[in-house]
Amino acid sequence: MPFKNSLEVADIKPGSPAEKFGLLPGDMLVSLNSYPVHDYIDFMFYCTEKVIKMGVKRGKELLNLSLTTEEGKEVGIDFKPFKVMTCKNNCIFCFVKQLPRGLRKTLYIKDEDYRMSFLYGNYITLTNLTSDDKRRIVEQRLSPLYISVHATNKTLRNRILGNARAPDVLKEIKFFADHKIRLHTQIVLCPDYNNGKELQRTISDLHRFYPYVQSIAVVPVGLTDFRKNPIRPVEKEDARDALKTIESFQKRFKKKHGDSIVYAADELYIKSEMPFPPLKDYADMPQIENGVGMVPLFMGKAKKLNVPKTVSRKRRFLTFTGMSFHPFLRKFSERLSSKEGLAIEALAVENRFFGPSITVTGLLTGRDVIRTLSEQTGAHEIILVPDVVLKNREDLFLDDIALRDVEEALGLPVRKIEATPEGLLKGMEEE
Repeated sequence: MPFKNSLEVADIKPGSPAEKFGLLPGDMLVSLNSYPVHDYIDFMFYCTEKVIKMGVKRGKELLNLSLTTEEGKEVGIDFKPFKVMTCKNNCIFCFVKQLPRGLRKTLYIKDEDYRMSFLYGNYITLTNLTSDDKRRIVEQRLSPLYISVHATNKTLRNRILGNARAPDVLKEIKFFADHKIRLHTQIVLCPDYNNGKELQRTISDLHRFYPYVQSIAVVPVGLTDFRKNPIRPVEKEDARDALKTIESFQKRFKKKHGDSIVYAADELYIKSEMPFPPLKDYADMPQIENGVGMVPLFMGKAKKLNVPKTVSRKRRFLTFTGMSFHPFLRKFSERLSSKEGLAIEALAVENRFFGPSITVTGLLTGRDVIRTLSEQTGAHEIILVPDVVLKNREDLFLDDIALRDVEEALGLPVRKIEATPEGLLKGMEEE
């Protein structure tokens, strides 16, 4: 049985300091330099000395080990993941609640964990933090954090969150700003809720905490055919109105700070049929993982890309993407075909599983990909599968279709590629 406060060793890397000093898989790390250890963040925070004193529980025995680290070399311990804190909100647009039955169990986990926010950039609402959590965030400088705000009007925000007891987000943000914790924030745009004047109010309120609120992303709500709440998707005029608001703030912020601060998700430009701003306007891409600036970055890299000699000009390749990104990937593939002599075709896959309003590539299922590509395989030899449609570190789609299933169904070999211009070309190299 693990201690209440402990970290279980999953694996030890061969030749590492951890192996040298006798740590074993299954050991429970209970203290580090006399500090209790709750999770991997504690390990990172306290594991900074050259000599690390560890309290280790092995079976019924409590061991005290001293581990000497080597400069530039990892300690060599892989830990079992910690139990994730879950969300108690009932958001009107909660994507988990818009999922059908029968998908991977992990897809139904509603995480609301500040540790996941710090480690992986997951968005949290700040509605389940204890005083001890806040103290730890400040003491260990767990920064930046990624915060779902949606609205700074407390009544409206609590309505969107479906949580009448949610604290005032401005007070929570002020606490972290006062302690110099950096925050990246997002507003999920829901027409008839937090658009218009409420969007203006939210952006204005968040700007008060700059530079600790480092960025504000406005992203359109994602709605599947399985949604139950009466909420409508962002349409063309909604997107145009939101962009007008965002761009007016950007002009003011650039003039005052030299920084746009607030950014629109790529989908808003696509839905509005408005041109993207120059790539330089995205600064250091603070919210690219949130779909902000992905398309401009892809197209910017594509323009400058030189095709290496190792890329095959004899084999015929087929790839795919979601509906929203397809015009941009098609433009790139057509340029490769016409100017470089490469045989590459890019298809758009409509999301029939979640519904046609879900147009991003990352939410495509294996079944929809197979259905779309099945009529096009005759003229091609290899299928290139972008990694964004697959589960991290595994070759599985959202619906548990594996890459080998795609190969068997379509009768062609597949290659997993990085979803970048460089990744596409690398996938077309001769093996």
